[in-house]
Amino acid sequence: MRLWRDRLSDERRASDHTVQAYQRDLAQFLAFLTDHQGAAPDFAMLAALKPADFRAWLAQRSRDGRAKTSTARALSTVRGFFRFLEREGLVANAAIGTVRSPRLPRQVPRPLNEAEAGEMVELAESLTDEPWVAARDVAIMLLMYGCGMRIGEVLGLTVGQVNGGRDVLVVRGKGDKERLVPLLPVVREALDDYLARRPFAGDNAQPLFVGVRGKRLQAGVVQRRFRNLRGQLGLPSTATPHAMRHSFATHLLGGGADLRTIQELLGHASLSTTQRYTDVDAENLMKIYRNAHPRA
Repeated sequence: MRLWRDRLSDERRASDHTVQAYQRDLAQFLAFLTDHQGAAPDFAMLAALKPADFRAWLAQRSRDGRAKTSTARALSTVRGFFRFLEREGLVANAAIGTVRSPRLPRQVPRPLNEAEAGEMVELAESLTDEPWVAARDVAIMLLMYGCGMRIGEVLGLTVGQVNGGRDVLVVRGKGDKERLVPLLPVVREALDDYLARRPFAGDNAQPLFVGVRGKRLQAGVVQRRFRNLRGQLGLPSTATPHAMRHSFATHLLGGGADLRTIQELLGHASLSTTQRYTDVDAENLMKIYRNAHPRA
């Protein structure tokens, strides 16, 4: 199992968070087999599993109330594990390939509209009496909304990546893939303001965004900020840090940007992932139509 985990980290370049999620999925599957078969799994047992055994595991997850998205990921994890075992010459079992993933509902991203995104940024500046913390929060918000960055990508930045007034960032995203992210002037100004106020000295290798003790800022702090903001603004629970990234893409699409450009800016490996935002834009068009048409 350790070799499998190392392969995930080294070959697939999966993040620590992703590797931990896969480990939990696999551990849950092996625990199920222990109960289901009455003994701890070994290679012989894994090789002898039938489609019905895998379906029993999926049925158990359903009875436990696991979300379909969670089960789809767990099945993908188990498939990957069996592929790994086969490549290593340890186990060959074709039964896993006959098991279908649960059908997932097509999920449309839930972005904020332009006014809501602007209000979130403005209010973030007034939630604290500490000027450097306010500047930090605004810079984080604008990197997500103005650059489409994920919260992990933002919090993973170092001082050296933004020092020097550059108007382009090199961002390391999922799968350790790098992409270029242009900085709008308003984002560049927010970063410069934060750097000027940041009270902790350090070299370019230091984390850019830090907490009040000077350590790298944790995602939970930003998420709590968002819960506070949406509560004060009366926004739904979908107004999360990731919603700012969705808003970035949706507003670009609404402004006439093409999908390929948005794909590059977001760092999506597949254009089909980016195409979800056309559904959002279509929803907005229908809202405008229904609100404006005299016969609607």
